[in-house]
This record gives sequence, C-alpha cells and structure tokens, in this order.
Amino acid sequence: MTPENVTPMINLNLHDVLQQLIQGAVRFGFRLATALAILSVGLWLSARLTRIVKRGMERRKLEQSLQSFLVSFVSIISKVFVFVIVLTTVGVQMTAITAALGAAALAVGMALSGMMQNVAGGLVILFFKPFKVGDSIATASGQEGVVKKIMIFTTELHTFDNQTVFLPNGALANGEITNLSRGGVRRVDLSVGVSYGTNVDIARKVIMDIMKKDARIKHNVNPPVVLVSSLADSSVVLTVRFWASWGDLIGVKSDVLEQIYETLPKKKLNFPFPQMDVHIVK
Repeated sequence: MTPENVTPMINLNLHDVLQQLIQGAVRFGFRLATALAILSVGLWLSARLTRIVKRGMERRKLEQSLQSFLVSFVSIISKVFVFVIVLTTVGVQMTAITAALGAAALAVGMALSGMMQNVAGGLVILFFKPFKVGDSIATASGQEGVVKKIMIFTTELHTFDNQTVFLPNGALANGEITNLSRGGVRRVDLSVGVSYGTNVDIARKVIMDIMKKDARIKHNVNPPVVLVSSLADSSVVLTVRFWASWGDLIGVKSDVLEQIYETLPKKKLNFPFPQMDVHIVK
C-alpha cells in the first residue's frame, strides 16, 4: 500500500471516529435531558403521591402516629424509585444498579446499623403505642414535650419551651418513657412551712377552704388533704395534697401557692425565717 493510499484512509477513519463521537454525544445529551425531565416530573409525582396518601389516611381518620410514619415511608420509597428510573434512562444497566444498591445497602447497614434499630424502634412504637401523636412525654434523657410526628427514623418532639427535638426511635423504644398524658388526673404535693407554735388545725382549715374554691381540683377522685409531713429546723412542714387534670397542673399549683401565701398571714399564720440559737460559753 502506497503512502498516497494511507493518507485518505487515516482521514476517513478520523472522520468516522468524530462522527461516532458526535452521534454518541447527541444520544447522551438526549438521554441526559430526558433523565432530567423524568427527575423533575418524578419528584413532583412523588410529592403528589405523598399528599394523596396523606389525604386518604386523613379521610379514613387513621391515627396520627401511623399517618406520619407511612407518609415518611412513601416519600422515601417513591424518591428511590424515581432515581432508579433516572439512572436507567441515562444508560446505567439495571444489573449495575442492583449490584450498587446491594453493595451500598451492605455498607450502609454495617456503618449505620443504628438506623435500622431506629426503623425497628419506630415499628415497635406504632404497634405497642407507649405514646402517640399529641401525647406529652418525658424521656430518660431528660427531654419533655408534646409528640408532633413519629417518622421512620426519628420522633419529633416539641418541648414545653417551644424547642423542636428529634429523638431516635431506637432509643425511645428501648429506653424509659413517662407518658404524662395517660391517666387523666395527676396528684400534686406542695410543701408549706409554718412557724413553730402555729395552730395546725387552723392552718389546715384555711388551706382546705382555698382548695374547695378551686373547681380545677378533683374533689371526687381523692379528697384533698393537709398533713404534717416533717418538723424542720425552723418550721413545721405541711404537705398539701390534691388531684388535678394534667393540663391544669401548672396553673393550679401556682394559684394554690399564691392563695396560701396571701391568706395565711391575714389569719395570723406566719411563714418562718431560718433561725439559729447560738449559746455563748464564757
């Protein structure tokens, strides 16, 4: 083959390679544009599906705890499905996606085994119902508040000072939880100190009259009582005990203490100040 014949063949091969590259780039660009369109529409459909599922559960009046959990689950699964379709549209083989998902699941499962515990914890909470959405709870970690959402991995808690705390479901399912909303009414114990020499019967009658006037105190559950609980260094300590609804606890405690503080001195029943007798030996 002469040099004159080689040059046209090289030019022809380069032309074919460029032609193939251009065609490949056009095809990839078309697939990429299609994938972006699918991603956009898929995420919109995912959000739409999530809203439809949520409205359907609301119409059927399912429990709020179950609603938030299932909505979170549907949202995550639908988005994963959309991303798989996008990858296959771009040209990634399904076998490669399956292998990658399997490897990723294994790696994530080993690295984030606690997340699986949170999923299991969420299921335990939903089935055994130690609390539900709307309940006030206190956890072993010291968090207190109202449950707003129970999701796949976490539970959203709004504290009484209006902070939002996300608690892992695994720790909640395995830890100690106090459900403050259960039981309807709660017992309240207040300590009131009066001076030595005070007529305890009169002090008891005055405090009992204060509690009888408060309709929030549950007189039909267990009658309120005033007991002498201890003889302290500077005072006789009275325990004021009554029952009230959980939602009224803070207000009732504050009002009863304020009434005791204002009423007892008017009856010449005084609150003691700390005192100490000092004996000087010459």
